[in-house]
Amino acid sequence: MSLYNTGVSDVGVESSAPALAWGPVIGGAIAASGVTIILLLLGSGLGLTMVSPWGGEGASFTAVSVTAAIWFVVVQWLSSALGGYLSGRLRTKWAGVHSDEDFFRDTAHGFLSWALATVVIAGLAGSAFTSLLGGGVQALASTASTAAVAGAAATNADGGTATGPTAYFTDALLRPQDLRAKAQASDAAATAEVSRILVNAAAKGSLSDEDRTYLNALVASRAGLTPEQAKARVDEVLKAVDDAKLAAQQKADAARKSAATTAILGSLSLLVGAFIASVAGALGGRQRDEEALRG
Repeated sequence: MSLYNTGVSDVGVESSAPALAWGPVIGGAIAASGVTIILLLLGSGLGLTMVSPWGGEGASFTAVSVTAAIWFVVVQWLSSALGGYLSGRLRTKWAGVHSDEDFFRDTAHGFLSWALATVVIAGLAGSAFTSLLGGGVQALASTASTAAVAGAAATNADGGTATGPTAYFTDALLRPQDLRAKAQASDAAATAEVSRILVNAAAKGSLSDEDRTYLNALVASRAGLTPEQAKARVDEVLKAVDDAKLAAQQKADAARKSAATTAILGSLSLLVGAFIASVAGALGGRQRDEEALRG
């Protein structure tokens, strides 16, 4: 015996009953949102037990990240199934509606319940969601600004104090060979000039031969080194600058890839959640009709 009506009554006559019942949709969405929040809090508590401030203890960052991603997917699917099922099960059965149309309406109610719950959760966690999507853009911006941030070093350079990312490298270049023989007064002009050379080299991506020759002579004169010692120190510090720049680029690229992967997997998970909610809505409607027939 069919669980849905198999015929269509009053062909050509529009029914006064609306095809969409917002009550079950809203109820299912609220239930799904509540379950999502509860399970996310539970997952957060369990996740905190996996980490430890002590080195060598607790799970690794990769393990925690993978576990959190899996837990988020499971939570999203479970809440979608619950919301969709309730929206289909609680809807009042229409009389005189074909079985195919009844099935479609139950499926649509499950989907709408999922969509409303998704909007609610996205609104509650709007800042975190925006931060996640902006991770890739921020990573690219940090890569582009790696060479430019050194400009802060030249901002106060005329005042004799180098600040910013190049400050350490500038100090390393001008560090005397014998600390006990360090002059009491610093050469502000030399410090500012070295800082500007580093800024220019970072912006261009390389140090010109003319700048390298001049920098070697400047360091030798300022730090009291032989030309060979000054050249070795300059090469060492420039290599450290390149290594720092490469490390920043690699970190930014890893963040970009992570953000892209998270966004793609998140969208796929949401699509699966929409499918689960639709199927659950149809299942809830079917069980509703079964109970009606038994009664």
